[in-house]
Amino acid sequence: MSPRLFLALALIACSSLLAAAQPVATPSTPTIQAPNQTQVQAPSTASVQAAPEGVRALDGEWIYVEDRTENQPLERLGPPMASKFLMRVEEAADAVILNGHGSGHRDVRVALDGSLTEVAEQSGRIVQYRGSWKDGTFEYEVDFGRQPGQPGIGVIRRSFQVTPEGLIVRVAVDPPAGGGGSESVGLYRHAEDIPMPTPAKAVIADVAWIAGDWVGTRSSGSSIEERWSPPRGGAMLAVSRTVNAAGKMVAFEYLRIVEREGGLVYAAQPGGAPKTDFVLTEFGPTEAGGKRAVFDNPRHDYPKRIVYELSADGKLSATIGYMKGGTPRRYDFAPEAKEASTPP
Repeated sequence: MSPRLFLALALIACSSLLAAAQPVATPSTPTIQAPNQTQVQAPSTASVQAAPEGVRALDGEWIYVEDRTENQPLERLGPPMASKFLMRVEEAADAVILNGHGSGHRDVRVALDGSLTEVAEQSGRIVQYRGSWKDGTFEYEVDFGRQPGQPGIGVIRRSFQVTPEGLIVRVAVDPPAGGGGSESVGLYRHAEDIPMPTPAKAVIADVAWIAGDWVGTRSSGSSIEERWSPPRGGAMLAVSRTVNAAGKMVAFEYLRIVEREGGLVYAAQPGGAPKTDFVLTEFGPTEAGGKRAVFDNPRHDYPKRIVYELSADGKLSATIGYMKGGTPRRYDFAPEAKEASTPP
């Protein structure tokens, strides 16, 4: 168990005892709400519970680790909500600020006393949040105001409990979406609490087969290309570009594979953003006579795994996804055809 999780669990245990012995404290400083939020329908004082210090264990950025849903088929494995989200506990420990929770709202303040928070969307729809803290678990409900017979999600219920393994997140959607069960469960951790895999021993020459000018076409009609330099100086460099069917560039990425500490690191910069590193964990021949290289970073939200494969007939594929299961995204490439030179 990490020191951070140990301290968090200790705080939860201690605060449960303190809550039973101490009266409810009412914060004297009002909380500033975002312009599109309204705090309404505060419950009576008798129904308000003491805000325990243990709630602070929820604070920080959480990264999806694995699916814990019972009897979930391999192809459906994935996060029960966003693969990365943020919770910020207010100073008085009486409310949690939500970001990245998948409802399209930012800086949503959810009080722990059962008060209702209303978020006004540009469409005019009012979405309601209501939360509570009970027995070491933070729970909240999102009501989208869906009328009977209307399509879409009506209510989402989420709960968050800090355990020695990390944060257990449970999500229930009403009505259930995609033919799934009534509840999805996932394990999340802070990035620093997620162990990195052991790198494979390799040099840049071991992935020299990725070098070349590779082009492909998506089902949408968009073209995608990756242009990899030959290995030299312990590195390979590349640029990727996606052009839609109308001829407009819609995405680009800087890529490189470099030698580091006896292994290889794949660095990706989509849109020129700060790089994300993935370590080479597997490489070698495939049963079909091709070649394969696997780069992993379980601390990243998505993708966590990038796999390159070269088929026996000289085609390249790049697949991105989670560490286990789900539906990975695959990109297929062929060597770019060389234009015939025109004799003088």
